[in-house]
Parts: sequence; C-alpha cells; structure tokens
Amino acid sequence: MANSLAIRNLCASYGSVRALEDVSIEVETQETVALLGTNGNGKSTLMKCVMGLVRPSAGSISAVIGEASYELVGRTPEEIVELGIALVPEGRRLFAKLTVEENLLLGAFRRAARAEIASNLDFCYETFPRLLERRRQLAGSMSGGEQQMLALARALMSAPRILLIDEPSVGLAPLLVQHVIAKIKELKEHHGLTVLMAEQNFSQAVRICDRGYVIVHGRIAFAGRSADELSNNELIRHLYLGG
Repeated sequence: MANSLAIRNLCASYGSVRALEDVSIEVETQETVALLGTNGNGKSTLMKCVMGLVRPSAGSISAVIGEASYELVGRTPEEIVELGIALVPEGRRLFAKLTVEENLLLGAFRRAARAEIASNLDFCYETFPRLLERRRQLAGSMSGGEQQMLALARALMSAPRILLIDEPSVGLAPLLVQHVIAKIKELKEHHGLTVLMAEQNFSQAVRICDRGYVIVHGRIAFAGRSADELSNNELIRHLYLGG
C-alpha cells in the first residue's frame, strides 16, 4: 500500500524572514529519508508546513495514502493527522502534568486508531518497557530519554502511515541517541512506516536512512541517493565531519 510524500517548490516565511526557498523533496513508500542541517536552516519549518502548522507562501505538499492522493497545503493540522500523518516534534511537546498513559491515550484520538487503542498501547509498552514501568508517572518528571520514547510512542498511538520526526537526538546523551535512533528503525520496520526525519546528528541519522537531503539556509543544497552517497559528499564532510 502506497504511503508517500512529495514536496514541490516550497517557500515559507516568518514575516519578512524567508525560512524556505524553493524546497523540493520526496519520501517514497516505506523509506526513511533524513533531512540534514544545522540549527536555523529550515528543518523544523518544513515539518510544520507538512503538518499545517505553518502556511507556505508557495509550492505544494502532496501525500499519497493508500489509494488516494491529498494536497496538504490549506488543510488544518487536525485534518492532516486524520489522514494518517503524525509528527514527533522537536522538544517532544508532552503534556507535562499528565501521566505517561494519559499522554499516550491523547495520541489515539484519530478515528482510525480508536478501535486499536488497546493493542497499540500494548505494543508501545512492549517496545518501550520503561513506559510501562512509569505509566502512572507525570511526563514532566521523566528524564529526557524517557520523554523522547514517550513522544515516539504517542505518535504511534495514532496508527500513522507517514511519520515525521523532528530532531530526535536533541538534548540526549550519546548512548541514548543511539538507542532512540535504533528504536525509530525498529518501529518503522514493524509498522511499515514511511519516515521523514529531520536531524543534525549526521552520524546517527545515516545509520538508518535510505537516503537524504542537506538543507542550508532554507534551500536544498544536496540530495543523496543513498547513505553512502551522503557519507562521501564534500558538503557533508565540511558541515558535519570537520573535513
């Protein structure tokens, strides 16, 4: 079943500040595509455009989900989630004063996910045993790594077809980053997800991506057709590897 994303000639601004300029990327069915770039280069803005949180000034964002194609520009975030697209936002954005389980259940409001709440909850607890241990704990009192696990699990509770993950490594210790990145790969393979992951930690992103794009000052500076092509690119070496 097709679940893909195509962004064409996307432009977006915050007032007079241009954040995205003529950005075009594709994420094919069951691919993991990395959007690489340092802070302030437009990764989060692109994610917000896909989710309807920022309205582009030009361009199109189309999603193929199942047998149907949808134009996302102009739709509300609620409508986009209802189609089967979920975002794990930068900074996790949990409900700090609600418990782990309450956060998870809030992720399952999508109509298509409601019939599978019990099985999805069981899967999340099986995948992240720490969440099961702490299901009655307030989300705001958890460690950064535990909160990132909860943010991922909350997105999965909506039974998404396309998953956007914004900066999963931010604020985490290196060992936790490795664990979270490995879990993203595991979840993608288990659910057959199509994944777009914005990340500035190149060495971790390249472990699980099929291919990727480098965004610099709001423009796509390089499109790598494979993880190897990304690793051997001079721009990547300069931005991430000190080459």
